[in-house]
This record gives sequence, structure tokens and C-alpha cells, in this order.
Amino acid sequence: MAILVTGGAGYIGSHTCVELLEAGEKIVLLDNFSNSKPDVVRRIKELTGKDFPVYAVDLLYEPSLRRVFTEQRIDSVIHFAGLKAVGESVRIPLDYYHNNITGMLLLCKAMATVGCKRLVFSSSATVYGTNENVPFRENYPLSTTNPYGSTKLMIEKILRDVWVSDNDWSISLLRYFNPIGAHKSGQLGENPNGIPNNLLPYVAQVAAGRLPELNVYGNDYDTPDGTGVRDYLHVIDLAKGHLSALHYVRNYKGADAINLGTGKGYSVLQIVAAFEKACGKKIPYRIAPRRPGDIANCYADVTKAKEVLGWEAVRGIDEMCADSWNFTHLNPNGI
Repeated sequence: MAILVTGGAGYIGSHTCVELLEAGEKIVLLDNFSNSKPDVVRRIKELTGKDFPVYAVDLLYEPSLRRVFTEQRIDSVIHFAGLKAVGESVRIPLDYYHNNITGMLLLCKAMATVGCKRLVFSSSATVYGTNENVPFRENYPLSTTNPYGSTKLMIEKILRDVWVSDNDWSISLLRYFNPIGAHKSGQLGENPNGIPNNLLPYVAQVAAGRLPELNVYGNDYDTPDGTGVRDYLHVIDLAKGHLSALHYVRNYKGADAINLGTGKGYSVLQIVAAFEKACGKKIPYRIAPRRPGDIANCYADVTKAKEVLGWEAVRGIDEMCADSWNFTHLNPNGI
């Protein structure tokens, strides 16, 4: 039996595939390569010395999706695939609702057809909306400020309803905070198409000279240095969190939300300083107006992850930035 990893060539998916393979798990990788590169698959195989089936399949094309479950013996799914840029989701909301939600519906139907009812879902801290009562706990009221976040919240509701309708399902709803960093080898890292949407790859491209400067959105928040504070965690820690969640869904029934973060907050300027230390260069930046919907503080209460999954993040901000820079330095033109 194998684990299907949808979006397995993406940033978090690729690192999770490496951790799964190194833990002795068998995987099947599915990706439509719309925001990832086929060369990532080669790098996963080289890093692990393991081979595995790969399907260049879009979740929205149901016949090909069903073929994956027909041809492979899959007993669990880790679901990363989906559109993920907040700003883009505001510009093209229908694409986000169609891709993310319809893809999840078709995946659940395909799983149910073969009796595969173990699922680890890639959710997001965006489901906490504009709540500023930090640290965020899983039982807080939920809301969203953009279509991307709304798709995550809707899918969480859908998956809870799936479990209510059939208590044989085992579903882990993992609410990520802000993954950064890269594989220690420098062979895998965050490799977005075009101009990055997230802070660290943007900072890395400024350090590499591919972008002129960083925009820091707001310096008048109620934080130590006035810039927004977020919970950044190393992508390897996050990947290992998925292994813990996989073991969990193998041993319990339900649909349970769990935060994955460090429980600590770092400001934008603290990240800039840590990255300057990692790369030995100054990062030019300018202060820009706040963005609508941004909040001052966002970091996790990680008590539940420790208690339920036996997982906690162990890598600090210096290691996160050093590994990010190593990947950028070794891959000046990306993957």
C-alpha cells in the first residue's frame, strides 16, 4: 500500500515526499506542474535513492484521477495540491473556488470509491481571519479575509461533513503558519514562478540581486519594531509534522484541526536581519503602506500538536534563513 501525495512536486509537498521516503514509506506523487517543476521529482529521487510512480494529473480531470486509484494501491492521501496565492485569489476568485474546492470534492469521491479514507489536508492559519488574540488556538472562531483562505475554511467544513456522514474516515486538518527554509542539501526549496508572493523567497531574490528591494508593508503595528509578526517554521519541521499526522490518522477516526507552527513570532525586520546574517549582505527595503486585511500578530498555540501528534518544531530562525539562502545560492536561476 502507498501514500498518494497530491502537489508532491511543490514546496511543502516535495520536502514531505523526502521525509516519507526516508521513513520507509511508499509514495505515489501526483502533480499537474502548474506551479512546480518536473526536475523536482528527479531531485527527490536522487536525495532519497528511491523510485516511485509519478502522475502528471490535474485533480479537476476526473478520469485521470480515478485511474491513479485504479492503478495504484493507495490507503492514505496527503493533499497539498491547490492554488495558494492570497493576492491572486482576490483577482481571480472563481479560479480559486473552482480549483481548490472542486479538486477536493473529486479527490474525496475517488478515495471513497476504493475505500481509501485516511486523509491529511493542507489547511492554513488564514482560517483564523483577523483575530488578534494570540496565540491562535484550534477552538477559536474562524473567518477569512480573502478567497484563498475561504477555500481552506470551506474545505475544512466539507471534510468535517464527510466524517459525519461516514465515521470510518480519518482526517487531519493541518493549519500551517508560515513555512520557510529549504532542504539542507540545497536541492529543494521554495521555487515560485514569477515574482514571489511570500516574504522569504522575495528576500532571497533581493539578496541574489534578482529583485531591487523588499517592500515592508507597514511599520506602525503594535509590535516591538512596528512590523508584522508571524510564526515562521522550517519546512523540514513542517514535513515531519505530516509524518506525525499520517501516523495519527492510521490510528484514530475523526476530523481534527491541528496547528503546525513554532509558537513564536518574528517580525519582518527580524527576518530581514536574520537573512542578512545568513547571506552576509544588506537587504535593501522600503516601508510601504499596510495591506488590507493584514494583522499585527499571528502565531500558533502548539499545545495540541505536541499532545496529539507528539510533534514540535525544533529548528530556529537562523537555520531557516541559512537553508533558504543556501538553496537560492546553489540555484541562482531556480529549479
